[in-house]
Amino acid sequence: MLTANENKTIKKARTPGRPKKTIRRSDFLMVRLTPTEKILIEGRAKNAGLKPSEWFRRAAKNARVFPRFTPEESGWFRTLAGVANNLNQLTHLAHVAGLFTLAMKCQNILKQVDELITKLSSHDG
Repeated sequence: MLTANENKTIKKARTPGRPKKTIRRSDFLMVRLTPTEKILIEGRAKNAGLKPSEWFRRAAKNARVFPRFTPEESGWFRTLAGVANNLNQLTHLAHVAGLFTLAMKCQNILKQVDELITKLSSHDG
């Protein structure tokens, strides 16, 4: 017959099944890849000695993504679109009222366009 301490030791040693993971991955993220992208990821994962899904998770955690345009540059594009709209309106008005009455207004608008284009071209990264 087993003593109480021996019985507890046997029960602890006989826990059935696989041990529970501390972090359980239960969510899925479906990503569409081209055949070339898939081969590239599988090759890099193989070189790193990882499964493609683990390589992808690690790469995603370390990735740095930059916005296409800064908020300042986006504002410049909105301003440029507004200026272009004003220029179109003035062009239409010039056809109706005459070219010489609107020449100065058009020159000011063209100066604004030139300044914005200069700012945008100087921020090419």
